[in-house]
Amino acid sequence: MKLELYKEVALLRTIPGTQLRAGDVAVLVEIVPHPAGGEDGALLEVFNAIGESIAVVTAPCSVVARLRADASANQTGKYDQTPEALAAIS
Repeated sequence: MKLELYKEVALLRTIPGTQLRAGDVAVLVEIVPHPAGGEDGALLEVFNAIGESIAVVTAPCSVVARLRADASANQTGKYDQTPEALAAIS
């Protein structure tokens, strides 16, 4: 599925150097072309539980996915959209 700007996305992997983990939810703010022709980047804004912005990070587009109607929040409030979880419901 194509990523849409200003929509919530789930992280498929932990982002090194941040406290963001697979399953966390963020908003896709921009897609940034790689300057040397590599993989495009996703500019993500992360919010806390009451909607306050807490971080803006970049990550490869391959580590984010659109939220799916058949995914649910786990006990920590994170969406379980890891590759393993998605394979289990496919």
